[in-house]
Amino acid sequence: MTNRWKSIGLAALLAGLTLSTSYAEAAGVLTIGRREDSTTFDPIKTAQNIDNWVFSNVYDVLIRVDKTGTKLEPGLAESWTASDDGLTYTFKIRDTKFSDGSPLTAEDAAYSLLRIRDDPASLWSDSYKVIDTAVATDAHTLTIKLKNPSAPFLSTLALPNASVISKKGMESLGADAYGEKPIASGAFVIEEWRRGDRVILKKNPNFWQADRVKLDGVEWISVPDDNTRMLNVQAGELDAAIFVPFSRVEELKKDPNLNVAIDSSTREDHLLINHAHGALGKKEIRQALDLAIDKKAIVDTVTFGQGTVANSYIPKGALYYYADNLQRPYDPAKAKEMLAAAGASDLTLNYVVRAGDEVDEQTAVLVQQQLQKAGITANLQKVDPSQEWDMLVAGDYDISVNYWTNDILDPDQKTTFVLGHDSNNNYLTNYKNGAVKELVAKARLELDPKKREAMYVDLQKMSKDDVNWIDLYYSPYINVTRKNIENFYQNPLGRFFLEDTVKN
Repeated sequence: MTNRWKSIGLAALLAGLTLSTSYAEAAGVLTIGRREDSTTFDPIKTAQNIDNWVFSNVYDVLIRVDKTGTKLEPGLAESWTASDDGLTYTFKIRDTKFSDGSPLTAEDAAYSLLRIRDDPASLWSDSYKVIDTAVATDAHTLTIKLKNPSAPFLSTLALPNASVISKKGMESLGADAYGEKPIASGAFVIEEWRRGDRVILKKNPNFWQADRVKLDGVEWISVPDDNTRMLNVQAGELDAAIFVPFSRVEELKKDPNLNVAIDSSTREDHLLINHAHGALGKKEIRQALDLAIDKKAIVDTVTFGQGTVANSYIPKGALYYYADNLQRPYDPAKAKEMLAAAGASDLTLNYVVRAGDEVDEQTAVLVQQQLQKAGITANLQKVDPSQEWDMLVAGDYDISVNYWTNDILDPDQKTTFVLGHDSNNNYLTNYKNGAVKELVAKARLELDPKKREAMYVDLQKMSKDDVNWIDLYYSPYINVTRKNIENFYQNPLGRFFLEDTVKN
């Protein structure tokens, strides 16, 4: 899932400087500083971490990923069975309620899945087209029939964007209103969304695990500037902050009032390449770009050793990661030769950079210097984060650094989005390879683990040869809290388990 966002504005920056006025000084309300504001609370309409990480505690899913990020566990579906042919799944839905007190039923679950499959606004429809029918056979029994067996199917039900929403609420309120203030099925309900400033959550008393929730509420506060956000935590104006800059980790560790959490992640940073822009459509030129970038130098300089060089779009430690995948050496001289042979000796690129993001800006300067050694001019265009996502979607860029964290255990989701998709131009790159796309579809259907792994190894090799994008590095989640905060934890898929967090 991407890190991109749309709407921040001046109010968010001011919020970072005036946090002492927050109502969340009250006991039991956790304040979390983040760079960006939410974009929507309609699960099917976003592919951004900043939305999904909040969704995960406002909504619940049928099946969850556990704290270790390695296995599935019951959510709103307390149990399930599958037919021998792998085509029919039957789910037992818990006896529980939505935040408005209305019953949560199998009909709501069926509606939610058919909506993510069929709604024209859904960004996730391809992952759910395998569903043939989803029917509530009674209030607590959901029966799903697939068009064909699907290896990643159960994993896709744990995607936050497939959260269970209220059918009655969505139909009566409409998508726009529901996306502003939804009816919750998770641990917290949205009390207020102050656009460009903060999202205020309060405990949902109707949540089926309400006894587990220790907090009275949560505020997600937008503080775009990294250093300001860290200062706010040090000053006690925030209880926690996410996206700790690599450069601040050791300093913050020495502060006796703080805890720095370094959690395993599925994060992979990469350089997006717009294949639709002239010379970048040639594989040889993209390969030259890969040779011209010193990933180890970026890891050492930008991540202060916290990261490791990436060699695949599948993150290290994830299912079917291919450790022996090609890793092109840093060779600016060879890159220069390849560019000359391809008729692109004077290549000039527009490099879109997020202003105020310390890591993004440092990476941009390094990459610019490295590309220059291969005769490539990279013009850095620093833009406000509120503009950047729209520019990437519109294809108004040549190169730009992005990151992705996995949302499900199975590699199908990221592979589909990045290599085998149509509706999002293969994650903003306009990458096209018919053989790759066909293999992505076949891998989704293959149930033999060994055969399936071989397919994903081939996909990693093929995408690396094509340079769909340039893999840069893998890195952990780094968050900071005040000492009085306990159990502030993020699993490898990015989910915050705020139902377990305690504010003393």
